[in-house]
Amino acid sequence: MIAIEIREPGEPEVLVPTERPKPAPAAGEVLIKVAAAGVNRPDVFQRRGRYPPPPGASDIPGLEVSGTIVALGADVHDWRVGDPVCALVTGGGYAELCAAPAPQCLPVPRGMDLVTAAAIPETFFTVWTNVFERGRLQAGESILVHGGSSGIGTAAIQLAQARGSRVFATAGSAEKCAACERLGAERAVNYREADFVAVVRELTAGRGVDVVLDMVGGDYFARNVDALALEGRLVEIATLHGVKAELNIQTIMQRRLTITGSTLRARPVADKAAIAVALRQHVWPLLESGAVKPIVHATFPLRDAAEAHRVMESSAHIGKLVLTTSI
Repeated sequence: MIAIEIREPGEPEVLVPTERPKPAPAAGEVLIKVAAAGVNRPDVFQRRGRYPPPPGASDIPGLEVSGTIVALGADVHDWRVGDPVCALVTGGGYAELCAAPAPQCLPVPRGMDLVTAAAIPETFFTVWTNVFERGRLQAGESILVHGGSSGIGTAAIQLAQARGSRVFATAGSAEKCAACERLGAERAVNYREADFVAVVRELTAGRGVDVVLDMVGGDYFARNVDALALEGRLVEIATLHGVKAELNIQTIMQRRLTITGSTLRARPVADKAAIAVALRQHVWPLLESGAVKPIVHATFPLRDAAEAHRVMESSAHIGKLVLTTSI
């Protein structure tokens, strides 16, 4: 099969097509004939040598795929050869064939094409477990979503709004802010021009928001705390501005705040299986009704993975980037 490998850590041109042996599904896995694979920020970090695959994972980048099951490993009973699925994987997505744990597969939502479905798993698994499980966002509460025009952001805005929450977002341009508001954000703040803490406080009559979903870290940490309401929850999922921050511990105590966060890739299959069950129950009806949809900014042939990474690093996109195979 054709796969994209990382020749050495570096710039996008180190992503090169190569021939690899076809993977065989292990017990509890399915083999997927890949139609499309999502491109995510962790893929960029892996390419740069900053995010190595967990033990046992493929060195081929790619954390989500869609396609058709072509083989079953032992002890797989819930899927059949020929089923169209999308799947969360720990690696191996940038390839024509990809093995995936059966519990991390989900049916392609009714009415959705395979390319669009490839933009679901990494983003929606991440948003569900962080916003609704760790962040405990409820209908009637409010959330501030940083990076609102990213794949994570566009999913979080739509899901929170569809489930009855008041949504605010940040983004880096007027175009991106407008996109966030079209997706359901009440107000998107251009962080280059305004202080999101002040805007959120003003829009909530000084109360603040119940949840902040943050992928920035660093100097945003203390400001996120300032944006939270009493009993608020700050959920950290990435650290684009750095891994260290200072905070006033008394503020956490006095306002009874919760600070949490998670990573997804290294979690055991059982954890991801539980998230998949929740997605099928709570999110799939929204995807199938059209109330929520993955936002695909652009697609690229698998061999052009380097160009997809250039677009990712330019941050010019709104939503997801997807690689497509010739299948």
